[in-house]
Amino acid sequence: MNKNTTVTTSRLGFAAGNDSAASMKSDTSVWKSPRDYLAARQPDSPVAFFCPRTLHQTAEEFLEGFPGLVTYAVKANPDPAVIANLHAAGLRAFDVASPVEIDLVRAMATTATLHYNNPVRSRAEIAYAVNAGVRSYSVDSFGEFDKLAELVPAEGTEMSVRLKLTVKGAAYDFGEKFGANAEKAVDLLKRASAAGYLTSMTFHPGTQCFDPQAWVSYMATCADVAKQAGVALHRLNVGGGFPSHRAGDAPALEPIFKAIEGGVKAHFGKNTPMLVCEPGRAMAAEAFTLVARVKGIGDNGAVYLNDGIYGGLTEFRDLDTLKRVNCLSSDGQPRFRKGTLRVVFGPTCDSLDKLPDGLNLPGDIAEGDYILFSGMGAYVHATCTRFNGYGDIRTVTVSGFAY
Repeated sequence: MNKNTTVTTSRLGFAAGNDSAASMKSDTSVWKSPRDYLAARQPDSPVAFFCPRTLHQTAEEFLEGFPGLVTYAVKANPDPAVIANLHAAGLRAFDVASPVEIDLVRAMATTATLHYNNPVRSRAEIAYAVNAGVRSYSVDSFGEFDKLAELVPAEGTEMSVRLKLTVKGAAYDFGEKFGANAEKAVDLLKRASAAGYLTSMTFHPGTQCFDPQAWVSYMATCADVAKQAGVALHRLNVGGGFPSHRAGDAPALEPIFKAIEGGVKAHFGKNTPMLVCEPGRAMAAEAFTLVARVKGIGDNGAVYLNDGIYGGLTEFRDLDTLKRVNCLSSDGQPRFRKGTLRVVFGPTCDSLDKLPDGLNLPGDIAEGDYILFSGMGAYVHATCTRFNGYGDIRTVTVSGFAY
């Protein structure tokens, strides 16, 4: 870590951001590790352990490795402490998707630049963003362009046309909901240029994308679209999609960064636009470990947790099961006995509250034990519900994740 980087570990703002969602509480102390906290406090509700130092290290990897502007997609984890620490680590721009996120970033990083890249907004939301000084927007349809052209002054404002393609390499893509095909993108670029906006393009290769060529394919099409439109792109936003560590070895980001750098040079030549990325999951995931407690074990060996798919484990329904799992006894001792695949249920009365693939858990697991899920900083608090009164996830700051 850069020795000049300040790690923001104060509790300023830690509880503020998600209290309105009734799912975020915070402990005011900084603990050495999750194990120390669990053994001392014996929490009976889920806990999200946050390590600011890990977040700074991830931010540094992006800032040093990505060949352009690094922004953070606030939707992945809107904890004010995440925003404050990323700003302290050197991020100066954030991707926001709503007025609430605009206010959050303005509160925690007042000088930061905001990119409003949710392609569909109400007129009231657009007016709010203009009032807040937002000067960068994305668009993928003619109707949305007309709204933006009506409400957003063109001078000095960036309009990024969002492209969609069918590419492989991601867990799932966003093409069904977002993005214009190449033909429409050409027309939108022409309209943005004629209206006097700074013309850019953006795309998203899809969640958990491991294939660098997915980015290159998009970049090639963006270059062709810009050429057909007769427009020189101001910037090219290559989106998020960078993978987080869910199983096996940690995914390498450097090959993706190199492919992006090589792709923009190969396909744009002398008209190379400035690059932007907007990682969310890959930026925030590693900085948090989510811990659930075993409420009970059924006669058939099924494990019942105090968190599930209506809470912090919601993504287990849609992504490959996270396999970075450890188990501690109630006094903080590791469980080592050879594991077996267990059916795992969450705490609600809904039978759908079940991890689809189960978990490989130690054979001596017992009621009161803790299950630690590493790499859980993305889409935990942000998507948590309060079904049956569960979903009360406390945030605790730790200096490291050693168990």
